[in-house]
Amino acid sequence: MSSEPILKPVVVTRAEERDGPLSTELKSLGLAVLVWAAVSVLPADGAALDEALGRAASFDWIVFTSRHAVAAVTARLPAPPPGLRTAAVGRATAAVLKRHGWPVDRVPAEPSAAGLVAAFAATGAAQGTRVLYPASSRALPTLAAGLTQLGAKVTTVEAYRTVSGTALDVADCRSLIERDAVGAVTFASPSAVAELESALGRDDLARLLGRVPAVAIGPTTARALTERGYTPTLAESATLRGLARTSLHAVRAGRASHQRRDSRA
Repeated sequence: MSSEPILKPVVVTRAEERDGPLSTELKSLGLAVLVWAAVSVLPADGAALDEALGRAASFDWIVFTSRHAVAAVTARLPAPPPGLRTAAVGRATAAVLKRHGWPVDRVPAEPSAAGLVAAFAATGAAQGTRVLYPASSRALPTLAAGLTQLGAKVTTVEAYRTVSGTALDVADCRSLIERDAVGAVTFASPSAVAELESALGRDDLARLLGRVPAVAIGPTTARALTERGYTPTLAESATLRGLARTSLHAVRAGRASHQRRDSRA
């Protein structure tokens, strides 16, 4: 009787613990997990966010690009005031909003900041629209700049801080890279790409991603990898479930490729 082949573990670089949502998705598919939390998410100074949400009724739209922004806002504002419409960058963020009881009025076909800008552009009604954007401390300018170019009046307020991961054991990471003990590396944000590169160094990251697939949750994260010379695998959907399923396929494909190389040796 043949047994199921042992697959190398998948690296999680997002800010979560070993029982976090992506780790849980990966484990449900039978994958072992290595948590290399390259980034940490911390609360922002809440005064600016409190002030902006205190006048939420003066905005036409509030736009969300992450579950962390959703958590920060819904902790202060259990429901949107009448007339405030809600946009989410993708289905995963929309799902988190709905779990908090918030209606979602706009989700782009392409789950990215550029896709959300395009969704607003398609309506032709962004001119003069007042938009509140609760963002990460490291938010890229794509969304705010894109909406501003469409004529919207965008107020960006820091909802949470994205900082370097403090619990990452770099020596252990390098040891696993040296032993070729990683099956794939998942990235759920451009910040995770930048911080893992900063922690490991360019040479070690290149050694790692030269051997195993880099799986990106969406186009913006994939672009951060492409800009560094890597060819990422894009998740089948911009959700943690999609990221996990694509990682499973990538690890299996990598193992099969390794076996073929061994058979020719």
